[in-house]
Amino acid sequence: MPELPEVETIRRQLAPRLPGRRILAAHTHPSDKFTPARAATGTTIQGINRRGKYLIAPLDDGRELIIHLGMTGSLMVMAESSPERNEDPYIRAWWQLDHGESLIFRDIRRFGRIRCVPAGRYDTIPTLAAQGPDALSAEFTPEGFYQALRRSRRRIPTQLLSQKPVAGVGNIYATEALWMAGIHPGERRISRIQAAKLHTTLVQVLEAGLANGGTTLRDYRNADGGRGSHQHALACYGRSGQPCLSCATPLQHRTYDARTLTFCPQCQSR
Repeated sequence: MPELPEVETIRRQLAPRLPGRRILAAHTHPSDKFTPARAATGTTIQGINRRGKYLIAPLDDGRELIIHLGMTGSLMVMAESSPERNEDPYIRAWWQLDHGESLIFRDIRRFGRIRCVPAGRYDTIPTLAAQGPDALSAEFTPEGFYQALRRSRRRIPTQLLSQKPVAGVGNIYATEALWMAGIHPGERRISRIQAAKLHTTLVQVLEAGLANGGTTLRDYRNADGGRGSHQHALACYGRSGQPCLSCATPLQHRTYDARTLTFCPQCQSR
């Protein structure tokens, strides 16, 4: 699933291309996950923002077009006449823009979703309404993070993936940050010192992922159709059975709360 670095990479690539563009028409797959895209017809896109894993495009009529990429979604701008635009079976929504181009939402597994709502009114998007501070924002502080984690007895990775203590973190970057912080993925409580260390490592792994254009394990593509390269820099995620890069102990994996997590039994002992 695209996480903060992948979504932010797409946002940065689209930022110079979308503001001021008029949506002349919109077409979608018949699923109600995608049909709200049609409501943006006739508006002008004013920008492209991000909150956690959500892309948010303010429109000139006071609404926002909100896009969640799901597990396999991607966005790109391409010419209306492009063969890929007309032949790709995985395009779920497309907005016809002025100047002969379209904004394309491609989603192989159809777990993405689109909404068009009054600006800031996210009551119909519970995961967006309830999410915590963005992981790369000034609002994400060590103390606030610690207090948010204290309010739940769920395992720390499960809390991270809920988006409530911090927004934008998924399984890949949570695994990397927990390994760097030396925190076992089965822990339900951590100290204030551990939370501060995890806060630091979360920011570090997300910034590294962003610097590498995101992680492409299989389906992720950025707005230019390219792949990220951060998969080559992963120290823990997906490396079960291989030696820990810190202590050489073979990494292990275990399923917690229906999520398979890799960890080092030596560096992340309980």
